[in-house]
Amino acid sequence: MDLYTVRKHSSILMVGMLLSAVLLMAGCGQTDPSAAPKDGAALSGSLTVAGSTSVQPFSEVLAEEFMAAHKGTQINVQGGGSSVGVEAAVSGTAQIGAVSRTVSSEEKSKGVVDTTIALDGIAVVVHPSNPIASVKTEDVMNIYLGNIKNWNQLGGPDGPITVVSREDGSGTREAFTTLVMNKKDTIKTAIVQNSTGAVRTTVAGDKNAIGYVSLSSLNQEVKALPIDGTEATEANVKNGSYKLQRPFIYVTKGEPTGLSKAFIDFILSPEGQQLIVEEGAVSVK
Repeated sequence: MDLYTVRKHSSILMVGMLLSAVLLMAGCGQTDPSAAPKDGAALSGSLTVAGSTSVQPFSEVLAEEFMAAHKGTQINVQGGGSSVGVEAAVSGTAQIGAVSRTVSSEEKSKGVVDTTIALDGIAVVVHPSNPIASVKTEDVMNIYLGNIKNWNQLGGPDGPITVVSREDGSGTREAFTTLVMNKKDTIKTAIVQNSTGAVRTTVAGDKNAIGYVSLSSLNQEVKALPIDGTEATEANVKNGSYKLQRPFIYVTKGEPTGLSKAFIDFILSPEGQQLIVEEGAVSVK
């Protein structure tokens, strides 16, 4: 073999070795975006939480605290309702869906995994001037069925009851329909609002109105009625004596991984659960 041939073969060999090294380095540099960071590694990336408007204020506070502790992360929080949250998680338009009701077996069959992050009561509310002191679950059901139309039928003042409800797809409405209505339809003349805050505002502006809202959103604009003699309080939700309660749930497509898992783990930590309590819901730890 002459000198030219030797040099030619050596050059080809060197090029091959260089290409192999480059490919090896590229392979080592690739990362799985869904994989959790190694211990001590800084969290980074972004995710979207979408769904229940009842869960939304909690998600926003929790996201702010999480991002403050992990500067390389961005968590976007959106509403839309519980059913929207499940579909967003299934379709991948959100990494986490927020749900304020039990996740159905049909929804679970789509591959979602649910994690309960808090508990919440559903408070039946009236205008603060309404003298009614307490109602039975059956009374509330009959109001929403249209069988009780005037407050004087419950020992209150003479005045037609203004029924205020939530929109289809709302986790609060679905929980209310299950817990109070025995899954019967609300009267067609009910005023329908698309958020807990809108229901509260409507009831606060009408002395004859009745509505239902998340316990965590109660304020002095409305009065929560004891149901079957039990007040809507955090303690009564936690001990189980207040029956109008539902879970706050995060759903993911499959088991949560990466940033989604880190965020959920934070929420379930003592710090995260304390934030949930401070915002008005009931901890699950």
